Amino acid sequence: MKYPASEKLEIIRLVERSHLSAKRTLDKIGVSRPTYYRWCDLYQRFGEEGLEDKRSGPPRAWNRIPDKVRSDVLDMALARRNAAKRASSRANRKMASSDQRVA
Repeated sequence: MKYPASEKLEIIRLVERSHLSAKRTLDKIGVSRPTYYRWCDLYQRFGEEGLEDKRSGPPRAWNRIPDKVRSDVLDMALARRNAAKRASSRANRKMASSDQRVA
């Protein structure tokens, strides 16, 4: 679940003020300990601004195939497929004609 910076800061303060252990408090509010401690680290290093989500732009897949390459590969695969069909048809016709000669 995504939390706005103001809510992250509120959770940090709530855990700090709680009479329960950090683990028990975090369990009750449903935030994992690694997430909480990452928020604490960001808050200590960069202040409230550090709690803002920094993601910019759409997510990128590391293994995305460029459109040009995808198109070229598809064209090549289709050309080979068509060539294989033609070769198979020729072979079938040859076999059929040789069967007729034998009979």
